Amino acid sequence: MPTLLLVRHGRSTANSAGILAGWTPGVELDETGRAQADRLVERLAGIPLARAVSSPLERCRQTLAPLLAARPELGEPTLDDRLGECHYGDWTGRKLAELAGEPLWRTVQDHASAAAFPGGESLRALSHRTVAAAREWDEKIAAEHGPDAVWVAASHGDVIKAIVADALGLHLDHFQRINVDPASVTVIRYTPNRPFVLRMGDTGDLSGLAARGPAGGDAVVGGSTGGTP
Repeated sequence: MPTLLLVRHGRSTANSAGILAGWTPGVELDETGRAQADRLVERLAGIPLARAVSSPLERCRQTLAPLLAARPELGEPTLDDRLGECHYGDWTGRKLAELAGEPLWRTVQDHASAAAFPGGESLRALSHRTVAAAREWDEKIAAEHGPDAVWVAASHGDVIKAIVADALGLHLDHFQRINVDPASVTVIRYTPNRPFVLRMGDTGDLSGLAARGPAGGDAVVGGSTGGTP
């Protein structure tokens, strides 16, 4: 099966202001985020890409823009609402420091599967839609480009954490144990037997990335010997 490169958008104006942006329109990358997006081109140099998919929100599309400009053969990214940010409802646009005092905050932190944002969606629903999107796109790209294809998807922190939790077999209640910084790259290879998480929240050099995990889905006993991009 193909290899998925999950890219969290670069730092946004909402990130630097400590605001929960959600689906607020017009939230763009700040100066740091634009520099992070530019560096993504070099970080992924040498890794062939078959397809680019993105959350429809501006900050994700802006993160992919320099990479796609350098890879004109990819064209425009395919936008998928299912990879969009959580619908935070009444929490949208509020300061994180203020939200930390809400009773729901502890549920979000410690019992995510029971957390539902007032006027928005539950984290359980977020997990269902985002995991379905990742797996369905992976199957589609395998059919169109073959089992060795590599594809990139730009999305958001909670989205990527939910997809990683599923790939690791973690209950959603544990997804806050996962950290994905702005412009980080998380690499997952789905196989017939199980997913392999090859990188998680990587913000550094990806030139040594082993793009393929074990082809048959069996883990290497004693540990992997590594691979080539």
